Amino acid sequence: MSITEQSFLKDVAQHQMHIFRDDGVYRHLRFKRPGSGCMHFDLVTYPGYLVYSGDMGCFVFSRLNDMFEFFRTDRLYQGSDGLKINLGYWSEKLQAVDGSRSQASATEFSFEKFSRVICDIRMDWIRHGGLSKDDRRDLWEAVRENVLDKAEDGNEHYAYMAANEFCEKYDGRKFEFQDLWDYNFTNYTYRFVWCCYALAWGIKFYDEAKVLPA
Repeated sequence: MSITEQSFLKDVAQHQMHIFRDDGVYRHLRFKRPGSGCMHFDLVTYPGYLVYSGDMGCFVFSRLNDMFEFFRTDRLYQGSDGLKINLGYWSEKLQAVDGSRSQASATEFSFEKFSRVICDIRMDWIRHGGLSKDDRRDLWEAVRENVLDKAEDGNEHYAYMAANEFCEKYDGRKFEFQDLWDYNFTNYTYRFVWCCYALAWGIKFYDEAKVLPA
C-alpha cells in the first residue's frame, strides 16, 4: 500500500486544528476530524525537538531549536501549491520511532526491490553464463524455488539467508549471489510517509491560521 499527497489530503480533508499551547517554541497542536479520532495527530515542539504522535505512531525529530523552522522551508510553499516532503533528509533527523507494537522503524524491507535485483542478476547469468539451454532453464527455476519463493513473505532475514545460501554449479562454474548488502532493499513505511505529509500540511495550516486577521 502506497500513499500520495492526494490520498493524504483526502484523509485530513475535514481536520481542524486545536491549539493547546503556543508559546514560542513550546507548542502543542492537535489536528482531528470533529467527533472522530480517525487519522488524528498531535504536533508538540520544545527546544530542539518535534514530536509527532497519532494514529500513525510516534516520531521524534531533532535538528534546530525551533523544529517548525526546520520543516518550514521555502520549498514547501513557493512554486507549487503541493506539499513538498524530503523523506531521506527528514529521516536522518529522527531520534526515536514507535510505528507499532511489532515494528519501530521508518523503513521496511521491500520484496519488490529484492526481487528486481535477484531477477536482474539471474537474467545476466542466463544471458552471459555460457550455459546450455537445459542448464539455463534449471538455473532459472532454482533461483525461483530457492530464493524468490522463500523471500516472498517479506521477511528480510529469510530473504538474505536464502540468497546468501544459494549456490549452483554448471560445467565447473559456480553461480552465487554476492555483495547483496551493497543494495538498498527498503522503502519508507506508509506510517512515516503519512507523518511527513502531516508535518508539512500541519505546519502550513498553522502558519496560515497565524496570519489570518483576528
